[in-house]
Amino acid sequence: MRARYRIPLNAALAVTAVTAATVGYAAGYEVRSFRLRRVTVPVLPAGMPPLRLLQVSDIHMVSGQRKKQRWLRSLAGLRPDFVINTGDNLSDPEGVPEVLDALGPLLEFPGAYVFGSNDYYAPRFRNPARYLAERASGRYGLNGRPPARNVPRNPWWELRDAFDAAGWADLTNARGRLKIGTTEIALTGLDDPHIRRDRYAEVAGGPDPAADLSLAVVHAPYLRVLDAFAADGYPLILAGHTHGGQLCVPFYGALVTNCDLDPARVKGLSTHESEGNRSYLHVSAGCGTNRYTPVRFACPPEATLLTLTPRET
Repeated sequence: MRARYRIPLNAALAVTAVTAATVGYAAGYEVRSFRLRRVTVPVLPAGMPPLRLLQVSDIHMVSGQRKKQRWLRSLAGLRPDFVINTGDNLSDPEGVPEVLDALGPLLEFPGAYVFGSNDYYAPRFRNPARYLAERASGRYGLNGRPPARNVPRNPWWELRDAFDAAGWADLTNARGRLKIGTTEIALTGLDDPHIRRDRYAEVAGGPDPAADLSLAVVHAPYLRVLDAFAADGYPLILAGHTHGGQLCVPFYGALVTNCDLDPARVKGLSTHESEGNRSYLHVSAGCGTNRYTPVRFACPPEATLLTLTPRET
């Protein structure tokens, strides 16, 4: 007869207790443990004074998230030189007023934005195991297909109109420009590659030689987009989308990125090389989650203050 093995009752209770504590921490504490990360990026021409760039991303606002709103409003106290919003502001069709309230003080600063898929479409529940399956198969997102017909649309145009009215540059497959004092910053952006809305041919051509600095902006850091930006010579690429992995393993890191970017670069500052050119890449872990998976573990919500300094000679 085949031997039967049973988990001792005390061990089963211990595993259950640890699991419950972990879920409670991830859903009750860490997901609301907002942090500011600071990084320095040497991308300015020699002799230029530093610039302070605040990147906000993946807010995924759900109506009633008051602590998140207060924290976002408080970021204006940093007095950044300019703000870049890398998309996925919404996780609720009714969330636009609260996004605009939260970002209101930041709209007083020069800025620019791109949208992510959750700005356009309301989220749906997905089995978290599918993210691991996508990583294994190499297939991500909607692969060029629009969402199902029964997926509600978010009122993204209301966000666009408010951002535009504040003077933020719309970088939806477009170029824009900001003037910070006497510094001219050229920006090149793409619509969200995660749902195949990126149109690089419409913005190709590389950095603006008349600007003091050129930046590239996109929501989801898919390799085809990073390759194009780096090959064209952009010194810095800004992205979001990954949530930093969202559920990470302590002392190991992220298991998934929700795109074809490798987990080692799922958040923070790294580099990307293409056709002999190297760009800095900053991926924000964002400050929200999909409303159906409101948990974070070993990956607290964040915004980033990037101090841009002169290049090292």
